Amino acid sequence: MIVFIREFNDRKKAVFAALAAAAGGGRGVLVPLSFRDRPETAARVDAALSRAKRRPKGLSGWMKRQWLRGAYNWARGHFAAHPDRVAVAWNGMGGQRMAFLMGARDAGAATLYAELAPLPGRITLDPAGVNAESSVPRDAGFFRDWAGDRPDRTGEGWRAMGAGLVARPSRRADVGQSAAALPDAPFLFCPLQVPTDSQVTLFAGWSGGMEGFLAALTEAASHMPEGWHLRLKEHPSSRVALGPMLEPLVATGRAVIDNGSDSFAQVAASRGVVTLNSSMGLQAFFHDKPVVVLGRAFFARDGLVSPAGDQAALNRLFADPAALAFDPADRARFMNWLDQVYYPRFDPAAPDPAALAPWLDRARLTR
Repeated sequence: MIVFIREFNDRKKAVFAALAAAAGGGRGVLVPLSFRDRPETAARVDAALSRAKRRPKGLSGWMKRQWLRGAYNWARGHFAAHPDRVAVAWNGMGGQRMAFLMGARDAGAATLYAELAPLPGRITLDPAGVNAESSVPRDAGFFRDWAGDRPDRTGEGWRAMGAGLVARPSRRADVGQSAAALPDAPFLFCPLQVPTDSQVTLFAGWSGGMEGFLAALTEAASHMPEGWHLRLKEHPSSRVALGPMLEPLVATGRAVIDNGSDSFAQVAASRGVVTLNSSMGLQAFFHDKPVVVLGRAFFARDGLVSPAGDQAALNRLFADPAALAFDPADRARFMNWLDQVYYPRFDPAAPDPAALAPWLDRARLTR
């Protein structure tokens, strides 16, 4: 059976219900607590707290530590007593969910991280983590060996995954998805992310976060050739407007903020996409665009994209944007593997538990 941190979002509940059916049973827990410490408890609490979205101080900070301590200890004890059960949590990259999964792993139980996938009709289920900490191999040779000469693994079948990709609706009046005409002048497109998202706060790499990312773009933009510009759009779900942070970039004269035009229309019209580690970097593959990645991402490797490992590398890429390229064969193998092996299909309106069973098996094999 599975044991999971209970969620109240309908889609998340549907995923857990389907996993429970596939596993032969499930138990949802809300705030499980135990204060029987293990030798690892303090270190695990520190790790979970360092990634928590909220890190209060004073009495509130002490209470937060006790909550994480209780979650870790409960999971450690529960899964030590039931090592055949699979621990499941949504995202699991910080806070209580991370403490819960670390407790299960330290007890020797299998773990499974659940998350939305960057592709329509799919979810992420991974025993190691999500996003940059996923188990997706980083070696191009792995995908060459997997694909071999098989047409279904080297061909264009992966493109069907992108058929339902549409720009997400906006929560902000100043960010839209209009069909306005875009300029003929060559540009790179940068879809900005939510500044507080874990992708930004945990996996920004050398740039350090949204502020550092924008500072890196500001310096790099000055290296762009005459006639080129960088086009940026704020995330439609972000509650934080980035206006003041974008002013130095706009002041270079090489950047334009376009919050109104459809995001994918801007991808399609661009000569390439620049991102910290946004899922739109992966989605740009469907438009055959070169992609520049500054942060940590499971697709941030040569062949698939152009990783910019430091400011100097980013400046060089911006200095010759027409030379940005990728390996189409590498992308085809990689995307076919995501399609056929990694991302399970999932319809919350008609979940298929049997389709998720292989991911439970993988979790058990990798514990």
